[in-house]
Amino acid sequence: MIRALIESAFQTGCLSVESEGLLHQVLATKSYDSKDLAALAVLDEAVRVGQIKREASSLSLLMKFPTQYKQS
Repeated sequence: MIRALIESAFQTGCLSVESEGLLHQVLATKSYDSKDLAALAVLDEAVRVGQIKREASSLSLLMKFPTQYKQS
């Protein structure tokens, strides 16, 4: 699911509030693998350089994804 959400963000150029919320939910349940975390790191970089825009206003939420969650 994580990679599908990230793929959608790259296709649209935007990470919606809903998609970002779903990413947080999936990560909170620890239902992910190393490929998901790698994709998330790519998304994080794309947001940082402006390739993908975020609807959410808080910059800190997305930036915590790669380091906040440990692989199960």
